[in-house]
Amino acid sequence: MHPDRESSWTPPADAKDMPRQWRRILKLFRPYRGRLAVVGLLVGASSLVSVATPFLLKEILDVAIPRGRTGLLSLLALGMILSAVLSSVFGVLQTLISTTVGQRVMHDLRTAVYGRLQRMSLAFFTRTRTGEVQSRIANDIGGMQATVTSTATSLVSNATSVVATIVAMVALDWRLTIVSLLLLPAFVWISRRVGNERKRITTERQKQMAAMAATVTESLSVSGILLGRTMGRTDSLTGSFADESERLVDLEVRSNMAGRWRMAVITIVMAAMPAVIYWTAGLALQFGGPQVSLGTIVAFVSLQQGLFRPAVSLLATGVQIQTSLALFQRIFEYLDLPIDITERPRPVHLDRVKGEVRFEEVGFRYDDKGGPVLDGIDVTVPAGSSLAVVGPTGAGKSTLGYLVPRLYDVTDGRVTLDGVDVRDLDFDTLARAVGVVSQETYLFHASVAENLRFAKPGATDEELHAAARAAQIHEHIAALPDGYDTVVGERGHRFSGGEKQRLAIARTILRDPPVLILDEATSALDTRTEAAVQEAIDALSANRTTITIAHRLSTVRDADQIVVLDSGHVAERGTHEELLERDGRYAALVRRDAQLEPAG
Repeated sequence: MHPDRESSWTPPADAKDMPRQWRRILKLFRPYRGRLAVVGLLVGASSLVSVATPFLLKEILDVAIPRGRTGLLSLLALGMILSAVLSSVFGVLQTLISTTVGQRVMHDLRTAVYGRLQRMSLAFFTRTRTGEVQSRIANDIGGMQATVTSTATSLVSNATSVVATIVAMVALDWRLTIVSLLLLPAFVWISRRVGNERKRITTERQKQMAAMAATVTESLSVSGILLGRTMGRTDSLTGSFADESERLVDLEVRSNMAGRWRMAVITIVMAAMPAVIYWTAGLALQFGGPQVSLGTIVAFVSLQQGLFRPAVSLLATGVQIQTSLALFQRIFEYLDLPIDITERPRPVHLDRVKGEVRFEEVGFRYDDKGGPVLDGIDVTVPAGSSLAVVGPTGAGKSTLGYLVPRLYDVTDGRVTLDGVDVRDLDFDTLARAVGVVSQETYLFHASVAENLRFAKPGATDEELHAAARAAQIHEHIAALPDGYDTVVGERGHRFSGGEKQRLAIARTILRDPPVLILDEATSALDTRTEAAVQEAIDALSANRTTITIAHRLSTVRDADQIVVLDSGHVAERGTHEELLERDGRYAALVRRDAQLEPAG
């Protein structure tokens, strides 16, 4: 539904940053280095046990059987069985520990990304699709599961097995070892090429998955379904989703097939190596070369076959790691997002807030490219008084209100609460001091009680009922079959606009903030519903500092002072009566409202 596919903030990848990226990845595992050390010991022990089996087989073929030493034969056979048992036990323990560590690392990543996003300013979310954010947390981190849970351990395990096996092969016969390893450099080069190709495709695939997630989030939400049905765009949206899915199919196929034929050639060559060893040993024996015992040949081939599995796995692991770098890069992009709104190193904490708000020569712009949204705003709101901010659409009314709870930060001047710059206050003080009720009421897909307790987790049932009564919604809730246990539905669509608004007011009453920002809280309601909600707002505003952002002027006539904004500047200020007498912009807005009011 939205034309953009990605967040607007996507820093380019730089090959020079690769060592730094590797250090960051390794740093993720640092808290679990003790468990990883245990995994390393298990890997080493498992590799040594596995390498011992061919040597036991050599002794069986060269000594125990030819010489008829039954006792030695039984002991060697028992050793081979014990080797298999120990190798399996070590493998299970190694998998358990490495999977646990991997899942903890994924948990740390998910939590870090979520926490980072929670600290981002409102501006970030206004320019980023929700589905894109969800995809980073779900698809990108989920896509790294194999890497962080098993790939790292597999890398260590296979590398240890390869080294131990090669050492054992050299110990048996260095000449056959050279023959076996001639093509290894070529195999490594091929696997690196395949890894780079898959990394590039994976980056494209994850972007496409994010685009699909955004499309699903937007078009299959309650609001999206309503819009699609009422606009007759159901088939069109289905077609757009099919196109997105088709692109993903192509990328998935390309990702899975990238380098398959080259890796298949490696597999075939390595599988054919035992035949090459038998052929080489046979020729050497036939033409008078150095003799190699039957037990040595069989043991060597056994080692080589043992080398085949970890070597191929090691090459595939290298490809997997290179592929996963694309996912890590996308996650690190979010972890590196600049946080615009931060808390001071030693912030001011206010135990009691009176509620005086001052805007002192306040200026604000969204970025350096655009013009000022607010410029030179100088307004004082005494504690317990009310300020109404009115003006045409785009005048900067909502932005002015959002500066108080620091949803945005001023670019010029300052906003103070009880004489303290809000940027110097700790977040806890601001959250307790300033409540916001906006036109866009958000309710969780949870019960009414859970939605209300979001403002005050420890609230009693009596406190919930008192807040709902003050918001004039208690009788309606009590009349529902499940009462306060009623699930409100996705974004509260089981309730009408006025009912959702009153639930939001009850939630704010429960929090009891001394400063209240009302951002066009009744503008989307009909006249009758507006009157009921306005009564609840009047109860909420009593004895609080209230800043009302209003489109309908009927709701602000009793404000202690009214400020008219125009293009980010204060055009007029005064009481309702004073502004009417001046017959300026405010009076014109009042006459406009009067013409728009329904007759009778």
